[in-house]
Amino acid sequence: MPDRPPRAPRAEPREIAELRQLRDAQPELASGVDMQIALVDMQRRVQSRVPLPWIHADAEWLRAQQAAGRPLVRFSDIPLDWTDFRLTFRQTADILRRFDALEPGEHEKLLALGRDGNALQPLVERWYVATSGVEGVAAVGADKSPRGTEVGPVAKPVPDHQSVRERARGLPDNSPASLDQVLALALRPFLARCAEVIMQRTDLAGWHHGHCPCCGWEPDFAVITPSADRRLICGRCAAQWSFGTHTCPFCSNDDRTLITSFATRDGRYRVYACDVCRRYLKAYDGRGATRPVMVSVDSIATLPLDAAAIQKGYVG
Repeated sequence: MPDRPPRAPRAEPREIAELRQLRDAQPELASGVDMQIALVDMQRRVQSRVPLPWIHADAEWLRAQQAAGRPLVRFSDIPLDWTDFRLTFRQTADILRRFDALEPGEHEKLLALGRDGNALQPLVERWYVATSGVEGVAAVGADKSPRGTEVGPVAKPVPDHQSVRERARGLPDNSPASLDQVLALALRPFLARCAEVIMQRTDLAGWHHGHCPCCGWEPDFAVITPSADRRLICGRCAAQWSFGTHTCPFCSNDDRTLITSFATRDGRYRVYACDVCRRYLKAYDGRGATRPVMVSVDSIATLPLDAAAIQKGYVG
């Protein structure tokens, strides 16, 4: 029988192809690009094995959650295979260590935790419940008030939710400082499946909070749509939701005179920085863009913007 022709090589995911192009165009970003490629490749392989979850919730419960500013994905909704999650957790720590984003001592502690299934599973559940607010813990968004009382010469806005970074995490006091980051990255392939379901089946037009409607996490990027609306992008599950262009998602400041904005020379990327809480958020300007936002690519391409924002006294 004649030999079969060799199979054509599988096409590379567009995100990874774009990252390679970014590395060629900006060699100074090579280390960040290579770490992102490793993370994206690992997360894509894991997510391909994760089934779409069956999220069944009473319509009244969904309305009550949204009205109270609480997210919609409960821990029990996440399609976690614990063997797969432990592997993903360890691989995430390995990648961060390989690119010097973790100290050796922290890396060893994380690997030990990843091998101890009896400790990791309840820790992940406590952490998710504490940082999501889905069960009413750390009551998210119940008292939203865009403007507060006058303190000195500037009116201080009242936050519409407690910053995720300031919440009790549900983690042991002796936890490695990087545990939060590794948990968020390792859980992403599983939570992203939940976000797919929620975004398709739930009307989120009434969600006007700065935290994610799916998992309660903070945005870590945004996109400006062709119609000039701004959509925030969750840093944990990658869900997107509409939010005021000149309102700070971290403290609800909506005074345009207290929002500083600056962009790259080509106008592709922009920073929105709040002069009240001193937090900032980067955005991809999709008006006239040739491709959709790709957070894995755009977050690395905008590292020089991070440096500029920090130099101006803002924090991410």
